[in-house]
Amino acid sequence: MSRSHLGPRSLTVEEARARAALLEIDSYAIDLDLTGGDASDATGETFESVTRVGFRSEPGQTFLNVQPHRLHSVTLDGVSLDTDTLEACRIPLDLSAGEHLLEVRATMAYRNDGEGLHRSLDPADGLHYLYGMSFMDAAPSIFACFDQPDLKAKVRLSVTAPSSWTVVGNGPLAEHTGNRWVFAETPPLSTYFITLIAGPWHVVTDTHDGIRLGLSCRASIASALDDDAGELFTITKQCFDEFHRLFGRRYPFGDYHQAFVPEFNAGAMENPGCVTFRDPMVFTGPVTRAERVSRAMTIAHEMAHMWFGNITTPRWWDDLWLNESFAEYLGQRVTADVTQFADAADVTTYVRHPWGLAADLRPSTHPVASNGAADAASALQDFDGISYAKGSSVLRQLNARLGDEIFFEGVRRHFAAHTFGNATMADLADAWRSAGATGLDEFFAGWLRSAGADVLGYDRSTSRLTLTPPVASTPLANGSGPAREHAVEVAVGGRTPGDWTRSPVVFGSEPFPLDAADRPVLIDPSVSTWAVSTLDTETLAHLPVWLPATTEPSIRAGIWSALRSTFRIGGISPDQTIEIVSAALANEPEALAVQSTASWLIGESLICSRDDGTRRGRVHAVLRDRMVVAEPASTLQLTLFMSAVKTAGDPDWLRPFLDNQGLPPGLLLDADLRWLVLGQLSALGAITAAELDAELAAAPTAKATVAHAGARAAAPNEAAKEFAWSRFTGEVDVPNYELEAAGVAMWQPGQDDITDAYVERYFTDVPATGQVRQGWMLADAASAFFPLLALEDRVVRLATSTAATPDLDPGLARILRDRADDLDRRIRVSRLETR
Repeated sequence: MSRSHLGPRSLTVEEARARAALLEIDSYAIDLDLTGGDASDATGETFESVTRVGFRSEPGQTFLNVQPHRLHSVTLDGVSLDTDTLEACRIPLDLSAGEHLLEVRATMAYRNDGEGLHRSLDPADGLHYLYGMSFMDAAPSIFACFDQPDLKAKVRLSVTAPSSWTVVGNGPLAEHTGNRWVFAETPPLSTYFITLIAGPWHVVTDTHDGIRLGLSCRASIASALDDDAGELFTITKQCFDEFHRLFGRRYPFGDYHQAFVPEFNAGAMENPGCVTFRDPMVFTGPVTRAERVSRAMTIAHEMAHMWFGNITTPRWWDDLWLNESFAEYLGQRVTADVTQFADAADVTTYVRHPWGLAADLRPSTHPVASNGAADAASALQDFDGISYAKGSSVLRQLNARLGDEIFFEGVRRHFAAHTFGNATMADLADAWRSAGATGLDEFFAGWLRSAGADVLGYDRSTSRLTLTPPVASTPLANGSGPAREHAVEVAVGGRTPGDWTRSPVVFGSEPFPLDAADRPVLIDPSVSTWAVSTLDTETLAHLPVWLPATTEPSIRAGIWSALRSTFRIGGISPDQTIEIVSAALANEPEALAVQSTASWLIGESLICSRDDGTRRGRVHAVLRDRMVVAEPASTLQLTLFMSAVKTAGDPDWLRPFLDNQGLPPGLLLDADLRWLVLGQLSALGAITAAELDAELAAAPTAKATVAHAGARAAAPNEAAKEFAWSRFTGEVDVPNYELEAAGVAMWQPGQDDITDAYVERYFTDVPATGQVRQGWMLADAASAFFPLLALEDRVVRLATSTAATPDLDPGLARILRDRADDLDRRIRVSRLETR
C-alpha cells in the first residue's frame, strides 16, 4: 500500500485561529469514485476524489489541506494553481476578498490503519469493505478541505461504486441509479465528521418517531447482527426518546445509521447520520453481561454526541471535554435510566473509573478542560481517561450541585445559542449562569482546570480522614492548589465481618475527624467523587475476611476500586493483594467484578510479584474451582472460564477443550473461546506455529486472523518474537488490530530469556516507526510493544532518555514518558514486602 498519506504537518491552534478569522466555508461538494476503473469491483489501492469548496474570504494568505496519492489539479475561481506547491499536505492560497470556488482533483490511497478511507478485506469470504474515518486530521486523505473543527460547512456527497454495493453517508440518500449514489445536503458539519461506508454490507432497517434507522455489518457476520438487531434498535429508540426529553431539541440530521465496521481504532465515532462502531460489538458468540452493558453505553454515548459535538462543536480541541465528558456522563446515565441495563454504573466503577484514574496519575495528566492542546496531533493523545471518565465524574458532581432543572436548562440554552456552530467552555458557563447556576468559577477552577487526582485516606493514628492534593496538579491563577471539596460517604465496619455503616461527610484540605477504632474504613464506597480513595493498613488486614462477607454490591465495588488505587500508589504489596483477591474471588458473585479484578490481577499484581508461577497457580485454582460450581451457561461461568484459561499453566488441562471435552456444563467452545485456549497453549509452548496456521486456514474469519497474530507472537521461541517484531518495525504491513495483538502478546511472563534481547531493540527501533505509521496507530503500536514486563530500573532510564530524543514525534514521546512512569510504579510496588 502506498505510504504517501504520511507526513502532514499537524495544524496548530494559532494557524486554526488565523484561518478561521480569514474564511467562512459555505459548502463541500465531494465526489468519490471507488470503482478503480472497473465498476464490478474495487480492489485497487487508490480511489478518485473531486472536491469543490465554496467559501468567502477576507484578503490574505492561507492554505488548503489535502493528502493525495497523486494530485492532478487545483483550481481557484477557474484559475489553475501549481500543484508542485503542495508541501506537508498543504496547498498555499493567496486570496482576495469575496466569494471563491476551489476545485481539487486527486487520486487518494486507501488506508489500513483505521483512518482516512479504510479498506478491509474480510478473510471469511474475500469481500472488501470501505469506511471513512475523518477524525482529527485524516479527512484530507479522503477529500480536500480546510480541516479544523470551527470551519463548518454543508456537505453534498456523491459516490460511484459497484452497483451491488451499499453506500451510506452523513445525509439521507437522495438518488441512487446503477452505480451512482447521491446524498442530500447536510446541515453544517465539521470536516472530521464527514464519512461514508461502502461495500457489500448486510443492512437491517427500522423507523422510530419519524427517524429512519439502519444497522449494517459485514456479510460474514450478518446472522449475528440479525440476532442482535432487536436489542440494538430498542436501545436506540429508548435513547432517542430520552435525549429528546432532556435536550428539548430533536435529532436534526435525518436518518440514523449505525455501521459496525472492521479494524476500527476507537470504540465508535459520532459521525452525524452514520455512526461507525468497531464490529466486535456484533456478538458472534456468547459474551458477558458487561460486554452488553458496555455496548449499550457506547450506543448512548454516540447518540449524546449528536447534540454535544455535532449540533454544537468545540471551537478547538482544548475543549474536547464539551464532546467526550458529556457523552460519557450522559451515555452511562441514559443507559441506566431508560434501557434494560440499569446496572450501567457498575461498568463505570469497575472499568471506566480505573482507566481515568490511571491516566490522571501519569506525567501526561492534564486538566479536563482547557487542556492546552497546541496542535491536532497532541490533542489526539488527550482523548484519554481524563477527558472521558474524569470529565464524566465531574459533570455528575456538577449535576448534583445544580440539579437537573438548571443543568439541562443551561444545556438547552447553549444549543440554542450555537446551533450548527462552535462554542467554548465560557459559552456553556454563560448558558448555565443564565439558567440560574452559581459558584461555577470556583467549581471549574478546582475540578475542570486543575490536573491530577486528590488522594483520600484514613490516618488511624490521628483518627482523621486526610486529603493529599496531587503533586502534578495544575495550579490555579492565584497560585493556590485545587479548590476541591469532596462530598462522599464513609463506610465503617461494624461488629461482624461484612457489616458496614455509611455516613455522609464533606471535607477538603482540612482533615475530618473520624473515630473508627480498629474497624475497617472505606472512603467513598459509591465512587461518587474523583479521587484516589485508599485503604489503610488496618483495613487491608481485615479484607481477606471482610470482603467475602460483604453482601452489598456497591460496598464490594467500592472496596475493589479502593484496592486497585491503593496498589497503584504503592500502598500494598503484590503478595498481600493476591491474598485478598484470592480470598474474595472464591466468593465474588458479580461477574463484572470477577472479570475486571482477574484482568487487573493478571496484568498488574502477578507481574509485580515477580511470580515464578506459584501465585498464578493459586489464582488459577480459585477461578477453576468457582467455574466448576457456577450456574451453567451463566455470565459468571463464562467469565470464570476465560479468566481460568488466561491463568492456566498446565497444557493438559487446556488441550481437551479443543475437542469440547472437560468443559463445565452449559459452556460451549465457540470460535472466540477456542482461540483464547489456543493463545494460552501457544504462550505455554504447547502448540506449534504450523498448528496455529492450520487453525486459521480452517476458519479464516477477521477475529481469528487477529487472534492468530496474538497466538503466534505469544510463543516462547525466537521465531515468534521475530514474527511480532517485523510487524512493529513495518517490515510486514498488517492492519491495525493484528499489529496491536502481536505487540500485546509478545511480552509473556516467564519468557524473559527470549524477550530480554528485545528490550533495547524497542528503544532503538521505536523512533523510526514514525516513518511507517501515524496518528492513532503510531501511539497504539508504541504502547502495545512497550516492554512493561521488564521490571528493571535501566528500562525506565532507557524510556526516559528515548522520550527526550530531539525531533521525536510528540505522541511517541508522551507514550514513552507515561510507560516509563507505569513501569517505575510497577518496580516500586514489586519491592514492597507484605506488612
